[in-house]
Amino acid sequence: MADMDLAFLPAGEMARRVAKREVSPVELVDNALERISEVNGELNAFCFVWDDEAREQARVAAGGVVDGAASLGPLHGVPIALKDTTPTAGHTTTLGSHAFKDWVPTVDGAIARKLREAGAIVVGKTTTPEFAHALTTESPLWGVTRNPWSPDRTTGGSSGGSGAAVATGCVPLAEGSDMGGSVRIPAAWCGIVGLKPGLGRIPMDVLPGLFDSISHHGPLARCVDDARLFLQATQGPDEADILSQPAALDLGSPLMADVKDLRIAVSIDLDCWAVEPDVEAAIRATADTLADAGARVTEVNPGFLGNEETEWNKLWEVFMAAYYGQHVAEFGDMMTNDVLGLIERGNAMSAVDYKQVEFTRTRMWNQISPILQDHDVLLCPTMATAPVTASIATRRSFSGMQDGRLHSPDMTAIWNMISPCPVMTVPCGPDSDGLPIGAQLIGQRWRSDHLLSVGAVFEALITPIGRPPI
Repeated sequence: MADMDLAFLPAGEMARRVAKREVSPVELVDNALERISEVNGELNAFCFVWDDEAREQARVAAGGVVDGAASLGPLHGVPIALKDTTPTAGHTTTLGSHAFKDWVPTVDGAIARKLREAGAIVVGKTTTPEFAHALTTESPLWGVTRNPWSPDRTTGGSSGGSGAAVATGCVPLAEGSDMGGSVRIPAAWCGIVGLKPGLGRIPMDVLPGLFDSISHHGPLARCVDDARLFLQATQGPDEADILSQPAALDLGSPLMADVKDLRIAVSIDLDCWAVEPDVEAAIRATADTLADAGARVTEVNPGFLGNEETEWNKLWEVFMAAYYGQHVAEFGDMMTNDVLGLIERGNAMSAVDYKQVEFTRTRMWNQISPILQDHDVLLCPTMATAPVTASIATRRSFSGMQDGRLHSPDMTAIWNMISPCPVMTVPCGPDSDGLPIGAQLIGQRWRSDHLLSVGAVFEALITPIGRPPI
């Protein structure tokens, strides 16, 4: 049986204890593997677990501490997980699809390389829907991933395996990717922290095209400071990604802002969303807590229309058609209908329609820029609803625009349209059924460091949601 106190240590504390020889990387990895064996059968968080390799790397890491290595990385000896969309040398990387079930990359993606260089030990790969495309984590290759707070519900997608792995103490940190909320959705619905850094802050070299403008790597963590450590270890610049930011942020020590100096803009519905009452209540309570502590909290009206998510879908459809459409001829009968539909619509879209999405992105920036000039962050819900059912086949449907409101769980994808702005989700309490609710913080462009500081203030003031029952 896994040692739960050890399993739920923050990554930073694990690294500190390793450096002081209070705990061995071997103990941490063995405990992580034991915890995975306890929960994975029910939750399907991992599609690959690298027991032997992880244990061998742990022994090497332990030797580095004993030998008195001059400088240990910030994650030395800490077990982590990678999403099964990130290439890993010598290990199958499937993207949740039969089209890639036999693909064994020869080199690590930049983020995998940087995490290893920081001393982290990868214990396995986490499940993702096919081509990381869905609100839920359910793939034709690996099946359904379930939420540790309620296994009939989804973790969210597409980094759902990573969300379940971190929430249950399998690992303190897991990598995700975020093109439309794929880090923040599972983080919010699993009751943990998720960060989409500003565009190019973490090098993104895993796509066929290096000039993509809405895709990000990001951490799923149980605390804001662990998200900082992850970003410290993985940020660029890096020639692997031509869009990586040329100057690194100073992330070498814990960050904290003074709550009395914080300027918080709040929007419950972004002027167009239908938000469940429990979610609205949690966000308003969070805003009240910040105000009571001395922050200057102002309700704002971003003026979104509800069509922004539809416009984002156009980017996603062309992305899928361009990158994966060539696999339909051979593997189409084994692909999900959602994927096939995205590819079909992407192939049918005109270049003019695709280019005109920039008009919406520009309008959104012109609406949000004045708010962020006057405030440190914009606070809104991460998800408008509680976690939906685990299977696409049985989850409730969402009607889009109805009576002037957008009925969609996801309040994340629109922020990928303003990609230089970092966005974080932090747990802000349970709903009436005990399921997690996430507060979403939109930061000033390129300032992931400042957003982390604000997130740390939120975390310190909001009552922790605790551990899931599984």
